[in-house]
Amino acid sequence: MSEAALAPGFLTFPDTAALAEAAAAAIAAALAAGLAREGRAAMVATGGSSPIGAYQRLSRLPIDWARVEITLSDERWTPPTGADSNERMVRQHLLADAASAARFEALWSSAPTPEAAAERADPLIGAMAPFDIVLLGMGEDGHFASLFPGNPMLALGLDEDSPRSCIAVPAAAPAPPQPRISLTLRALLQARSIVLLISGDAKHRTVEAALAGADLPVRRLLTQDHAPVSILWSP
Repeated sequence: MSEAALAPGFLTFPDTAALAEAAAAAIAAALAAGLAREGRAAMVATGGSSPIGAYQRLSRLPIDWARVEITLSDERWTPPTGADSNERMVRQHLLADAASAARFEALWSSAPTPEAAAERADPLIGAMAPFDIVLLGMGEDGHFASLFPGNPMLALGLDEDSPRSCIAVPAAAPAPPQPRISLTLRALLQARSIVLLISGDAKHRTVEAALAGADLPVRRLLTQDHAPVSILWSP
């Protein structure tokens, strides 16, 4: 599998299939290291369509999944039966085959509000840390997890000194269009490794702009010195 470093920590792959293979291999290696070191491993998964190929490959690998805990970087305020539920996608594509033995910690719950659900999830997510691997996606606007530019909860979500691991993110202009629950940057940085999975020229330009100094949420992720970040990209 060919790959070339575009810049420190920035790897490019020829297509989405190669990208998925590389992401699955990175996650598997991190989980195996955690299992060998601690007898358990923890992973933060991302939603959307980009990681599906990686999850399908990962789900079939001979990992001791019964000792692996998985949660999400963020979730829409919708039950897992909803078409746009990240939990639904992860259960369908990752928590299948061998990986069905893994323990999953949901962000959505039957709590009456996103705020109540975030309060419920907060100590559970905190107890999972440190994470052996955090997989994140990114939007063209530079958001990761559900930490959107212009959202009233962005400052709290990016505050590395905040005691919160999980917050409710309200619907807002310009985004998101519906409430969400999100891990905070503080929680995500309690990781032994972070992989940022992106594809397409527009997102490549967003990362370049962030690295060059643009005031985008993802810049805070890329310029921190708590956890190493690898950027995996395909055209």
